[in-house]
Amino acid sequence: MDSPSTDSVSPRHPLAVLRFLGLVLLGSVVGGVAALVAVGFVNAVVWLNDLLLISPRGQMMAADTSLVILATLLVPTLGGLLVSQLHRGLPGGRSHTPADAIAAVQTRRGRLPAQAGALSALSGLVSLGAGASVGQYGPLVHLGATLGSLITRLLRLGRSEDNITIACGVAAAIAAAFNAPLAGIVFAHEVVLRHYALRAFAPVAAAAIVGYVLATQLLAQGTLFHITEPGVPQPWEFALFLALGGLGALVAGGYMHAILAMGQLAKRLPLPTSLHPALAGALLGLTALWVPDILGMGQETLRFATLPGAYSGGELLMVLLLKLAATALCLGLGFAGGVFSPALVIGTLFGALAGTLVAELGGGQETFIFYAVCGMVAVTAPVLGAPLTTLLIVFELTGSYALTTAALASVTLANPLAAQLFGRSLFDIQLARRGLDLSAGRSRAVLQEARLTELISHDAVTLAPATPLKAAISRLSQAGHGEAYLVDGRGRYQGCVTLASLETFREGSEAIAVVDDERRFLGVAYESSIARAFLHHSDALRREEHGAG
Repeated sequence: MDSPSTDSVSPRHPLAVLRFLGLVLLGSVVGGVAALVAVGFVNAVVWLNDLLLISPRGQMMAADTSLVILATLLVPTLGGLLVSQLHRGLPGGRSHTPADAIAAVQTRRGRLPAQAGALSALSGLVSLGAGASVGQYGPLVHLGATLGSLITRLLRLGRSEDNITIACGVAAAIAAAFNAPLAGIVFAHEVVLRHYALRAFAPVAAAAIVGYVLATQLLAQGTLFHITEPGVPQPWEFALFLALGGLGALVAGGYMHAILAMGQLAKRLPLPTSLHPALAGALLGLTALWVPDILGMGQETLRFATLPGAYSGGELLMVLLLKLAATALCLGLGFAGGVFSPALVIGTLFGALAGTLVAELGGGQETFIFYAVCGMVAVTAPVLGAPLTTLLIVFELTGSYALTTAALASVTLANPLAAQLFGRSLFDIQLARRGLDLSAGRSRAVLQEARLTELISHDAVTLAPATPLKAAISRLSQAGHGEAYLVDGRGRYQGCVTLASLETFREGSEAIAVVDDERRFLGVAYESSIARAFLHHSDALRREEHGAG
């Protein structure tokens, strides 16, 4: 009789299977809720843009041209005033973004606050409705993540499940907004979770599918691109697509650093912070009287930019620069919104400009759309730090394998070059500036967020700085410790003394003193406790990423 193989995989316990199926069901529920909210958000933005005469359709329906001019000047300014009031109820006085959702998952904190998520979404809705040059996908991603976290808290589930449902909400929001379920799944894993564990994959996939189905039934939105049957690129054009990726990385870096620099500049403005968004709105409105293409998300601008001859080369360059500046101005001075939609527009304008130049030199007339799409992904992928997601969005929106292959050539150079020059993504740069460095992986991020106060031990010898040496040796010998901590009469830490000659220690390792901001001695944290905490966090990460129950 043959004995069972020692390397065979034992079946899972039925309860573990049921918990897994329950998590898939929970992902479906999160996906449905997030999709419905995303559909409502998108429709509300469109309605506000038409009502407030921000959108081209609303402006065409207006009976009086002077009314359009007045709306262009006043609506962004008043919207900025309202946004600043909403931000007063938010921690840090700013809108929460996808970077906050990434930080919650990567540090295993989870538990995105519902109030902050709701106010951030409302602030994003007001910003977009008032015509600010920001994106809608950032608020949708954070809102979906917040809904996922809220549902997990209501069900009293653990942090691991919270992280997964955050990813489910993100995937569903993207699937609903883009009609791109595959892109939603990959973005949740590529940017938010940063692993592809099977335990998370099934719930995230279920959320994206449910979100996509609901959105296609409820949200009748136009396509981002007007794609006719594209021509076939010449072999030499793939070299241009590759070069476009390298140049696009520079444009992406300029875009990211313009946003960050404007945020730093805002801190030095001789103006109350509450008036910063209004200032941005006023400057945006004045510029939009001259170039209305910079208002709002820029979907109409993006669609026109993919049409050969819709803009001249000079117009493409002008709109590109003004759109980049307008987005940096709005986000840097406090409007709420995402960076993805403006990056799509800027990238498409950049690619269209390259396509126009190639056509003027006698080539590429039939493949103009390839240059527009390659420019789009070359700028957008580095900003998001999500090359696979960006490629899948191209494929799902266009259904063209040829366009996706050309885009792959651009991404091949764009993301690595941008990562070397600027950083993995705008989100990671923002988090690094807040003190959370994700460049070394998730384990380090978890340890960065771990608090030493949780490991404090009061099992330590404290001595007054003036304690005689003989008395100090006696105290340490009686306590069985090899080091003592000098604390003055006001409880402030003054230093540490060690006696290596002692033979018996209660703790077989060294310790570090823990003090507060005023150097008051709080206790000690032993190396052994820190090592155990590291192993505990590492084991929790392994279970989350590789466990099935």
